[in-house]
Amino acid sequence: MDGPLSDLAKYTLLVVGALFPIVNPIGNTPIFLSMTRGLSGKGRIALARMIALNGLALILVSIFIGTHILAFFGISLPVVQVGGGLVVISTGWALLRQPNDDSDGKDSRGECHEADYSRQAFYPLTLPLTVGPGSISVAITVGANRAEGSEWRWPLIAGMLLGSALIAASIYLSYRFAEGLARTLGEAAMNVIIRISSFILVCIGVQILWNGLSTLLRSVVRY
Repeated sequence: MDGPLSDLAKYTLLVVGALFPIVNPIGNTPIFLSMTRGLSGKGRIALARMIALNGLALILVSIFIGTHILAFFGISLPVVQVGGGLVVISTGWALLRQPNDDSDGKDSRGECHEADYSRQAFYPLTLPLTVGPGSISVAITVGANRAEGSEWRWPLIAGMLLGSALIAASIYLSYRFAEGLARTLGEAAMNVIIRISSFILVCIGVQILWNGLSTLLRSVVRY
């Protein structure tokens, strides 16, 4: 049965279904832990909240005004994918080459200042690790692909807001309880997961880069 509530549910599920597999906060948890070693539990919780809020802001901006921002600067979506893919590859490669921590390294890193991590809340922990170029390009597409001539009616706006809020909540909960997950799995298992996750992050970056490059190459061949 069509109606405002049906549209609200439809747009909410559209945002969650499109973005959750790409944002993948659960899969990013080991990398988040690796990049915040030496941070206290309280500081990690505060950082998780900041990343979730930053991610929410990025998603909402991409959905509602992303196409206008790209048009203003004369940037196409494939170019965003190419640039963002390179950043993701760089981040994943740095994590992949990061040496394993031994007990001495842990002790020496235990005195890290919380401010050092809060400065990294947006880059690289939010962008590109959590809400990367793939998520941004999908969010822009979701915002641009509404029915032709349709206006921003309240079910559409509310659905986009609610779906984005659910993604942000999943980011917060995943990072908030990341330490408990690491404690359960143990250090050796987490190191293995971090290496695998870092390699997958590199592969994701290559895929995003190729998606943008292939679109650009097709446009060149056409001419």
